[in-house]
Amino acid sequence: MTTMPNWLKQRAFLTPERTAISDGKRTKTFAELYEAAASWARRLAGAGVKEGDIVAVLMKNSVEMMEIVHALFFLGARALLQNVRLTPYELCWQLDDSGARVVIADDDLAGRFGGDGRVITVSALAAFAEADVLLKETCHLDETATIMYTSGTTGTPKGVLQTYGNHWWSAVGSALNLGLHERDCWLAAVPLFHISGLSIAMRSVIYGMPMQLQTSFDAKAANALIMDGKVTVMSVVAAMLQRMVSELGAARYPDTFRCMLLGGGPAPQPLLEACKKKGIPVYQTYGMTETASQIVTLAPEYSLTKLGSAGKPLFPAELRIMRDGQPAAPYEAGEIVVKGPNVTKGYLHRPEATEQAIRDGWFYTGDIGYVDEEGFLYVLDRRSDLIISGGENVYPAEIEAVLLAHPAVEEAGVTGVEDETWGQVPYAFVKLKQGAAADEDELKQFCRRRLATYKVPARMYFVPALPRNAAQKLLRRELKTLIPEAEQRAPRR
Repeated sequence: MTTMPNWLKQRAFLTPERTAISDGKRTKTFAELYEAAASWARRLAGAGVKEGDIVAVLMKNSVEMMEIVHALFFLGARALLQNVRLTPYELCWQLDDSGARVVIADDDLAGRFGGDGRVITVSALAAFAEADVLLKETCHLDETATIMYTSGTTGTPKGVLQTYGNHWWSAVGSALNLGLHERDCWLAAVPLFHISGLSIAMRSVIYGMPMQLQTSFDAKAANALIMDGKVTVMSVVAAMLQRMVSELGAARYPDTFRCMLLGGGPAPQPLLEACKKKGIPVYQTYGMTETASQIVTLAPEYSLTKLGSAGKPLFPAELRIMRDGQPAAPYEAGEIVVKGPNVTKGYLHRPEATEQAIRDGWFYTGDIGYVDEEGFLYVLDRRSDLIISGGENVYPAEIEAVLLAHPAVEEAGVTGVEDETWGQVPYAFVKLKQGAAADEDELKQFCRRRLATYKVPARMYFVPALPRNAAQKLLRRELKTLIPEAEQRAPRR
């Protein structure tokens, strides 16, 4: 078992006066971040949190959120990071499934859990007395550090176990690809409860690099930080980048900005072309919660010659395309399969799902793509039925399961339809039970009570039958043919 010094403690020892994090109003050095996290850790211990406990964190991007995550590391607890856009039903399901001991929630979010006695607000935690507890000075790389739930193709969310080693090797792999410059500062405008945001926070401490934090994405403010030379790297999804390019107008970024790391699904070719014209250095990536952020990224020198490619695997990782149990030939589409020390060791309380996903050390992503003759990956589809809406993963089966719970619905099918703002939005196709009645508004309201807003279908169509194959398996790819031709374009949300 490989042991390392606690990252924040070590960073505060090595470069105590270096800036760690800034949200535009407050700036903290690594020494200050360490002291704050240690104080939170002692309060959490006073609240009964012990080593090995799962502690849910429902917080928006903030300095305090990062302090509390590091505080949990100091106690050897595992941080379950929850998406603030989820409904109370979804959040409580995660608590029950994970067996979380405590929930730390922003004051304005605590009500999402009803009267659950496990919930402690941030302000209430601040009032706890600091317990006399020994803080962990080391971490084991194969121990679970964080947990994030992601919906599977079955529609049942699964808790992805992310180890300290996963985060460490993700940071190392990224640095070996993008390089590390002395004046680097990474802008985190993506949510910290997503792996894209959390990985920036982990890199910050490991690299000793400042992190500029946006509490919520602001295209104009992000552009201003870049134009002023205060930010050199930024992580975005396509919808964010489109807003930044539009807001930028005729202006161009300075040479101090060196990397726009683009994830969250394949980017539209027109957007990549627009960035190329403006000289915006966009590097497409491929990754997921299970790979602790990017596992394939385009190296800087190929950003223009391999436009549209996600690149090659990071240095510690491996990539294969499998088709019918055999490695595929170049340009032959198949399942993307990856391996590396940044890949999850499995799913929380899901041994069967873990065994199905990880075979002989290789993680089977379910995503479809191909590599060219030089080994560059091109992603064709994110899990053939997966919908990427504004960078959020939306699984049709999860929405279908909710619709089928409505007493009037006999069959339901969901697919993604292209949208100028969000990339894709879900459309639902419903067959009602004989003699039953329900309209679009009723079903949308039904979904809103059980699903996050971005998962609620933008449109509902009532159809006499859904397309199925001989085995009666739903053919989601054929659902679009049921949309009236005049309505092929999705409405904005």
